[in-house]
Amino acid sequence: MANILDGLKLSKQIKQEIKKEVAQYVNKSFRPPHLSAVLVGNNGASVTYVDNKIKDCHAVGFRSSLVKLPGNINENELLQEIKKLNEDKDLDGFIVQLPLPDHIDQEKIIMAIDPEKDVDGFHPQNFGKMALEMESFLPATPYGIMTMLKRYNVPTQGKNVVVIGRSRIVGKPMSILMSRKGYPGDATVTLTHSKTQNLQDFTKNADIVITALGVPNFLKGSMIKKGAVIIDVGITRIDDSTKERGFYLAGDVDYNDVSEKASWITPVPGGVGPMTRAMLLKNTLIAYKKNIND
Repeated sequence: MANILDGLKLSKQIKQEIKKEVAQYVNKSFRPPHLSAVLVGNNGASVTYVDNKIKDCHAVGFRSSLVKLPGNINENELLQEIKKLNEDKDLDGFIVQLPLPDHIDQEKIIMAIDPEKDVDGFHPQNFGKMALEMESFLPATPYGIMTMLKRYNVPTQGKNVVVIGRSRIVGKPMSILMSRKGYPGDATVTLTHSKTQNLQDFTKNADIVITALGVPNFLKGSMIKKGAVIIDVGITRIDDSTKERGFYLAGDVDYNDVSEKASWITPVPGGVGPMTRAMLLKNTLIAYKKNIND
């Protein structure tokens, strides 16, 4: 049976480290770090995500604020709100919760965020710096995966890594980070996606498989080699009347099947998800330290 890459346990440890560091600054009469979230409309999942981020902030001693805007806000009005956040000197970072309503150009909104406050790591300037191995904010999910590999001492140098999914939030940055110099990194990376033919030919030869496809139980034990490391980024809500909440959460990986052959595996839930939230706090702390030292 595979060892568990326990993101929930590790994220709690990282949050404690952040809390301790924040307390040291506050005890020296510095203001606490400040993270803001912009929420447009009332998308149920988005509201939950933002609520959790606010709870995380309070748990580590951050100040948090929420900019709640109606779903019918026009693009220019939203851009004005972002301008205010960019200019707020007491704000270290902010996120614009995605997805945005269809009438708003998501790209234009991301481009309007000050890269120095882009703690989600989505701005092209941060993405470009990441690709060039320069200091930048890393997208929270890939950053969480890299931190997990490092803290659990999973070898990556010279390993064959297969990334499934080419989104710019997970797949593309993950492929770049794993191929960068240093640890965790120095891997040979293949980026696969929905148009890749004979995908199992790639996954069977992979030392590490990182899947962010969004297809429940897609990756089977027969598709990996013995001893592979499996990182499951997928999370899909499956309706199930036998469950207390009426649903359960499934990853891209057929966990019971794959864990028989894997050396390490992330569970869903409790794997990558909590690490993503912890890394948003980490990015905010980085922005904060830069601000108070400028």
